[in-house]
This record gives sequence, C-alpha cells and structure tokens, in this order.
Amino acid sequence: MNIRRRLMSGTAVAAATALGLGALSACSSSGAAGDSSGKYDVVASFYPMAFLAERIGGSHVHVTSLTQPGQEPHDLEISARQTARLQESDAVLYLKGLQPSVDEAVAQSGIRTKIDAASLTTLREYGGETGDHPEGDDHGHGHEAGGGKDLHVWLDPVKYAEVAEGVGAAFAKADPDHAADYRKNTEALVGKLNDLGTRYETGLRNTRNKVFITTHASFGYLAERYGLTEEAINGLDPESEPSAARVKDLQQTAKADGVTTVFYETLVSDRTAKTLARDAHLRTDVLDPLEGITDTSRGSDYFQVMEANLKALQKALGAK
Repeated sequence: MNIRRRLMSGTAVAAATALGLGALSACSSSGAAGDSSGKYDVVASFYPMAFLAERIGGSHVHVTSLTQPGQEPHDLEISARQTARLQESDAVLYLKGLQPSVDEAVAQSGIRTKIDAASLTTLREYGGETGDHPEGDDHGHGHEAGGGKDLHVWLDPVKYAEVAEGVGAAFAKADPDHAADYRKNTEALVGKLNDLGTRYETGLRNTRNKVFITTHASFGYLAERYGLTEEAINGLDPESEPSAARVKDLQQTAKADGVTTVFYETLVSDRTAKTLARDAHLRTDVLDPLEGITDTSRGSDYFQVMEANLKALQKALGAK
C-alpha cells in the first residue's frame, strides 16, 4: 500500500504533571483505584484503553484512566500517587511503548493482570514501504536501530477489534465469575467495530484523491486499511517543529496530488498545520486521533468521533 510517511525524529519536553487518576467510567466516578464496591478494578493508560475496558467490563468493572481528559497522552508523567494507586488495582490495560512513564510503573508493579494492547495485534514499523526509520525520541516511539513500531492501532477499527478480543479474553480469565458477560460484551463491541470498518471501506472506496496531510503520523493503519496515503507534518512527535525542507515538500505534494485540506487535531497546537494550509492555499479541518475526549471533540465517545473523522475524510478527499 502506498503509505508515504517521511517521518522526522523530534524531541519534546515532557509536561510533568502531578494529576491524580482521572475517573473515566460509566460504572463509577470515584476515580480511586482499589475500589471498595467489589467490582473488578481496572486502571487504563489513556482513553482508547479505558473505552475498551468500560465496553467489555460493563457493570462488573471499575475503570480509571491515568491520563486526564484534555491531556496529551504522549506527555504523561504519572505521579507517585498514581503509581501507588496502580499498585492497588486488579488489572492494568496499557499500550506498551506509547507512554514510557506508564511502562516503567507497570513493570515495577506487582499487579497480577497486566494487559499490553500492543501484544494483542500485529504492529508495523514506522516508514512502511519507504524503508525510512525514525530515530528514537523522548516519547519512546522510536526504539533501537530498525525504527519504532506504529502504536496507533485504535484508529483502524479492524485492528482495534483484534485488541478488543484479546482484552475480553484477558478479563474472562482474570475474573472468571463474570466471564460469560465479558465474552458477550466483547462480541457486541467487535461487531460494532467491524460495522464501522465497513462504513469506512464503503465511504472511502471512490474518492477524487487519496492523499491527506495530518499533524502527526497517527493514521498510518487507517490509511493502509482503506487505500489512502498519509503525509505527516511532524512525524512521530505531535509537538515537534517540521524543517523548512519538510514544509516545502508537503507544499509540493499537496499541489501534485490535489490535496485540499490540512488536518489538525484537538490536543496539540494547530499553529503549524494552519500556517502550512495558509501558505499552500488549502483548507483546514479536524481529524481527531482520539487520544482523549474533551468538550471540543466531535462526539462523546470513540464511535461518534470516528464517524466525524470519516465525514471529514470524505469531504477532503472528494468522496463520490
């Protein structure tokens, strides 16, 4: 598949925070791990993991998120208080490699059930067919020589469904008293994700062009799944600054490939995207990488925002 992602390495200063666990649960609003309600207590690293835990766990789980709504998850530095609460939980659901401070805390914890979503599906190397590999950055996206793995699996409904199946199996094994409900909830969620994937496939099948520009390289799996090409301004790090050569390259790409729109996202600055769009006489719009839900999100949950992303892509690509 033609995924031309000329990725740039970048360093960014992590925003150290001392935030407590953010409650992200329809089951409980206490936000405290070690919940006394008797529910299976799950700590999730950020929104896409918390969403899975809630949908699969249903009324049997108490879910808390280490990443606050509106906080850029790549920047998370968990506090001592959060680490202590993590130790009290029954299970942790995270995406190894995306948030190094979470990886470290999980590795040092004595939690019995550690569910790494990255191990539940196949991952691709950054660079795809181009053979380009990024150097490591401060957010743990790049690893030793050979480049880093693309961890944005939740933006491909099919891969996200694979992860959901693995999470459901892990919940059923760890909390067998409610295994039947976990399996039922998993089946329902996977069905909805597959339906979403079908809508993407149908909606993006016939478009005037296939290239779209984003703030950072988060839509590679989605592009590969539906025959599109993602060009990322900032590569791996959503808050790095692109080189002048990269900006010029994107301007030329936009002209050659009939790009109409530069997409920015909700949790990081839109300044570079809007500057590029202005200089290249292009429109701007939001393509949400769904790393968190805020008041400015185009929807209140994963499915609503993904539907909004589909509409934005259809408009930008000239869906017929």
